[in-house]
Amino acid sequence: MTGTEPLATALLLTTFGVLLALSIIFSRFAERFAVPVALAFMLIGVLAGSEGIGGIAFEDYGFAFRLGTVALVLILFDGGLHTPMDAVRESIKPAGVLATLGVLGTTALIALAAHVLGFSWEEALVLGAVVSSTDAAAVFSVLGGSGVHLKRRVGVTLEVESGINDPVAVMLTTALTAQLVSPGHASVWELTLEVVIQIIVGGVIGAALGYGGRALLRRVKLPGGGLYPALTLAIAFLSFGLPTILHGSGFLSVYVTALILGNGPLPYRAGLLRVHHALAWLGQVVMFLLLGLLVFPSRLADVAGIGLALALFLAVVARPLVVWLCLLPFGYRAREVLYMGWVGLRGAVPIILATIPVLSGAPGALRIFNVVFFIVFINALVPGATVGWVTRWLGLGAREAPPSPAVLEIESMQPLNGELMSFYVDEALAVAGVSLADLPFPEGASVAMIVRGQDVVPPKGTTVITPGDHIYVFVRTEDRPLIHLMFGRAEGD
Repeated sequence: MTGTEPLATALLLTTFGVLLALSIIFSRFAERFAVPVALAFMLIGVLAGSEGIGGIAFEDYGFAFRLGTVALVLILFDGGLHTPMDAVRESIKPAGVLATLGVLGTTALIALAAHVLGFSWEEALVLGAVVSSTDAAAVFSVLGGSGVHLKRRVGVTLEVESGINDPVAVMLTTALTAQLVSPGHASVWELTLEVVIQIIVGGVIGAALGYGGRALLRRVKLPGGGLYPALTLAIAFLSFGLPTILHGSGFLSVYVTALILGNGPLPYRAGLLRVHHALAWLGQVVMFLLLGLLVFPSRLADVAGIGLALALFLAVVARPLVVWLCLLPFGYRAREVLYMGWVGLRGAVPIILATIPVLSGAPGALRIFNVVFFIVFINALVPGATVGWVTRWLGLGAREAPPSPAVLEIESMQPLNGELMSFYVDEALAVAGVSLADLPFPEGASVAMIVRGQDVVPPKGTTVITPGDHIYVFVRTEDRPLIHLMFGRAEGD
């Protein structure tokens, strides 16, 4: 052990612990002002950086890219696990168009504006590709903080779009950066073919690992429940690494793998999903902290005018116009199109992508990075701060039941022929005011618990269901339609 250890490690962990705690605590204040919590994490990083009060010297773009990639894998994997397959089927066509043609359209419009403002065409195209992807998590975090829930059709479209547009933006940024470094490196047709190959390879390997992971989780019996999240984490990393090595899209593969796993039987499902959700949040916090540390505020002053102009152009012109054109064939109402055009917030992905030109030694790469950071920052403030208000103004908020103060779950290593479902009893339901003994429960279903306010009510035949109750019902798979007919949509669906 050297003379500097364990002191150096202790200082590193202390610094990281303080920054992590401050970011998480400060995120609560950010929610109150309807600002994406990711912006709070980033600001803490800036304040702790080289030119902030913390004075932490950090300019390692390679380390930031690697750690950001790991964080993005965790975030995409968690998003896939929590996305219902019926939501994908419902919105895959419009979301797919937004994630492909929408990304290309946004890239072209931002490139045109950047070229007018003094960038070369090669630099402008890279800049456009970098800021072309949206982040639905930023939208939903603001809505959650303001207590507003988005209507399903719009919500699932935004969610699926953000899950599949990141891989497209990554592929486009990588290809255009290669052109910036070596002009004439490849023709448009060669670049198009490369993107198509990446999508096919990533999608096929992702599907194979998803179904293979299902079979593995069904057959393997591990000695402890805590090992199952470790195994699914290994599948997530393999799902990114393998297709990337084979020149496929690792990010698309991760999302597809998680989507297939999440919509199949999983051992210790509730606990496993909680672990991955926590890892995704940790990834977001660490990623934004690190990216904040990379920023030098003095360098931003030189690009403030260009960054502000491009950020406003993206929010007010480019994104709304692209969304309108992409959604024309799908019969969305005008207010839905207007909403999705306005709330296309940018998250950490553009800043991670902006490190690719820097690592490649591309001309003008640092200028592109600083402009991208400025665009993401302004984009989070301008559309971001208005998400809750615009949702209410356009009438796109959904009426949601209040969350239950208690959670009752079944943890099982093997899939069971039955599940525990929870329902909120609205006054409009026919079961409201009816005793349990008078309800036509099928043979394989029964009430396990009722939560009424802060009280747990033991279910008996004479117990009367009242509006405002949260009722937990054990039901077999074949009896689900009848239970839904009685109690409506389950909480969490």
